[in-house]
Amino acid sequence: MSMRTASAPAKTISAAQAAALVKSGDWLDYGACLVEPDVFDQALAARAHELTAVSIRSSLATKPRAVLECDPEGKHFHWFTWHYSAYERAKSDAGICYHMPPNLGEIDDYYRRFIDPIDLVAVKVRPADADGYFNAGLSSGWLRAIVERAKTLIVETSTAVPWVYGVGNAVHISEVDYIIEGDNAPLAELKNPAISEVDRVIARTLAAEVEDGACLQIGIGGMPNAVCSLLRDSGVKDLGVHTEMLTDGLIELYRAGVVTGARKQLDPGKLVFTFGQGSRFMYETVDRNPDMLCCDVAYTNLPHIIMQNHKVVSINSTMQMDLQGQAASETDGHRHISGAGGQLQFVRGAYASRGGKSFLCMSSVFEKKGVRKSRIVLNLTPGNIVTTPRMDTMYVVTEYGMVNLKGKSVPDRARAMIALAHPDFREELERQAFENRLIPRAFYRSKASDNSPVTV
Repeated sequence: MSMRTASAPAKTISAAQAAALVKSGDWLDYGACLVEPDVFDQALAARAHELTAVSIRSSLATKPRAVLECDPEGKHFHWFTWHYSAYERAKSDAGICYHMPPNLGEIDDYYRRFIDPIDLVAVKVRPADADGYFNAGLSSGWLRAIVERAKTLIVETSTAVPWVYGVGNAVHISEVDYIIEGDNAPLAELKNPAISEVDRVIARTLAAEVEDGACLQIGIGGMPNAVCSLLRDSGVKDLGVHTEMLTDGLIELYRAGVVTGARKQLDPGKLVFTFGQGSRFMYETVDRNPDMLCCDVAYTNLPHIIMQNHKVVSINSTMQMDLQGQAASETDGHRHISGAGGQLQFVRGAYASRGGKSFLCMSSVFEKKGVRKSRIVLNLTPGNIVTTPRMDTMYVVTEYGMVNLKGKSVPDRARAMIALAHPDFREELERQAFENRLIPRAFYRSKASDNSPVTV
């Protein structure tokens, strides 16, 4: 772990004194997710009328940010984020939040190679331990990179931050310029969405693909929660975890004894992740738990590391796919929804793993303004960003079955994707595929007749 050295011994100051260090035109960094500061943020917002063009990098904001709430027109603060939370999506819709597209596992490198030194970094951490380390709990991510690149480093202490074993999720007091006392308020919790019947159907397909000793990367949402619920009672044994985000579903599998990590090639016995957010139950489970290992995002997300575990199973959601297998998982046209995160890196890492599988999952239809639409389309919505290219897509799953696109021709891909679409849209999709030469005349039927689930 590369260490930064502060210019003078760390000094304890008030949040107002810390905020007074910020100048117009400065670049700040709040880290990501649960390390974002609160009392510093409030103190900085109180100075809004004195400042202009203060830019702040963040990711997955877990609660309303004072600097945005006090500045609804973005006259004083500019907010940039690597991945949208629901809150940041709303602020983007309001025109005061902007996306920075990453492969999440590369962000360390962006800071070290391409981003200028940061004027001020402020992050929330646990009070220093006897060895002088401030533990950042469930958030490692790119913490070490922003610490190294900070001109001024401020830590905001909070006893609510759990102490988590890790590599890269701590800051030593010798690196710190200023310490401010936080409010010790409970960490923000992430509510799990309800599980739909479509989620359950997709989950049953996925759970059947998970073998004893598989190593899981799984996202958040109703469908991943359903997968975890099914795995808990499936009889599968010795699952491992090497994931980007630690979720309540994975914690439940661990508490049930289904996740042991006993067969992992990397970090056997450990649940490896780069950040986590969920319920208080999760925060209590990870606190001083030696089975948990919170690691730098380059370690969790780079494909050449992911692939070193065997039987990696990567499960991610997408919002729209075309007939050739391109997956758009981030946007609705030009409206930004979330981010690429580590989807592509885990798709590639799982594929390269011995016995590995990657799955992209979605419901076949969705409703928009009262109109039901197919998620499987001839052409992606104009403005939609391709998160996973067609040549990387492996398994695709909807409630109508599962297909593997690896090694398939364009006509075979189109026919396989059409079979995953809702029956009400298949005939039109097939006609469009034929008219645009994705399906040759020999393969074309005048109307879609086979509406049964398919596994290819």
